[in-house]
Amino acid sequence: MSTNTPTTPSTDAESKSSDAETTQSDDVSDRPAVLEADDIDHAYGTVSVLENVSTTVDAGAVTALIGPNGSGKTTLLRVLAGLLEPTAGSVIYRGDAAARRIGYLPQQPAFRPGFTVLETLRFYSSLVGADEAETDAVDRLETVGLADAADRPVEALSGGMTRLVGIAQATIGDPPVVVLDEPASGLDPGMSRHVFEIASELAAEGTAVLLSSHDLALVDRTADEVAVLDEGRIVRQGPPATMRATLEVDSLRAVYEESVAADAGTVRVQGVTDE
Repeated sequence: MSTNTPTTPSTDAESKSSDAETTQSDDVSDRPAVLEADDIDHAYGTVSVLENVSTTVDAGAVTALIGPNGSGKTTLLRVLAGLLEPTAGSVIYRGDAAARRIGYLPQQPAFRPGFTVLETLRFYSSLVGADEAETDAVDRLETVGLADAADRPVEALSGGMTRLVGIAQATIGDPPVVVLDEPASGLDPGMSRHVFEIASELAAEGTAVLLSSHDLALVDRTADEVAVLDEGRIVRQGPPATMRATLEVDSLRAVYEESVAADAGTVRVQGVTDE
């Protein structure tokens, strides 16, 4: 599996949203798998981070990874995005033969100073071979709500705006798969909802969106599929409503707690929220 994730200047239709809230699509039966992970292991030296992970990422759906800090979410996202080779197992890309197969937003996006927002996105558009780099860059800014910031230097952006530029960069070239690592981390509630609305809109247009998050309420409202990762293993996965029904609980937080066998105090220390 390959990915075009540029390193310079960065270091590394119909919306499903209503009234500032995102909702899952009802029909999940006919979504084709774009990425398939089969028994993935990954280790850093002698430290095992992922063990026997198997999952799929479907077109037209938001798939969310949740789990405690240190559970392997970022490593799994990087393996699925083609940025890390698995120690064992395989990842198969089954999407279109696009010039850019996978767009990736790192947990802490950073962009080379000295360029405006529009210049930065125009550069990425040219890297992926967009026929009209200027138009593509402007379109991405409009999608994430940053059209008015086009001429602002990237180093003058707030953390939330930098993250939105990162999302815009990740979607340039219309990759069939967009991977977002903690896209709402550190954002205020309104900005967090906006980020998840963007993810939902991308899925509504047919993109396979894979993200990680500690905001269980937004994940519950947005994700079509959720995988609970604990100590490098997927311990439960499926549509949020199905998992709630199976466990006879009324929230994704309860699913999370039961799945990782953690008490509420431990979960909060690890940064997972349901607000």
